[in-house]
Amino acid sequence: MELSRVVVLVTATITTGLSAGLFYAYACSVMPGLRGTEDRTFIDVMQRINVAILNGWFLLSFVGALVTTAAVVALHLPADGHDVLPPAVAALVFYSASLVVTRVINLPLNDALAAAGEPGRIADPASVRGRFEARWVRWNVARALLCTAALGCLCWALVVHGDAAH
Repeated sequence: MELSRVVVLVTATITTGLSAGLFYAYACSVMPGLRGTEDRTFIDVMQRINVAILNGWFLLSFVGALVTTAAVVALHLPADGHDVLPPAVAALVFYSASLVVTRVINLPLNDALAAAGEPGRIADPASVRGRFEARWVRWNVARALLCTAALGCLCWALVVHGDAAH
């Protein structure tokens, strides 16, 4: 049981870190880098990224973070694992909140951007971009903060787990 707890806790920390890093990269480099581009270029690049990101490796870490963090909570429910529960539950809450933001805000914005069609054929690309960019960026920052908070909680859970093992 002890080894499985450690493996799952480390896996949850890694997968959550990958998600936090993705959202951080968008917030600190991708979106600022696209800020000065022409509207059709912005739309084209974001449409391509939104298609390319839907791959097995991304889904493994994105969904894996939720599954493994929930497993950390479940594995630490017995009386001898209660010290890890508070940061693990907090991590699960933060990560779940980031998924809610993704599902309720960012994905519908991505879908609307895709529905706008081929960038070269959009009659008013500035309007399409205007309905997407600021809101998507603002909520992506929220996802980055939520995932980073989840990562911090899992790191704390690792510390608590290590302290309890000694």
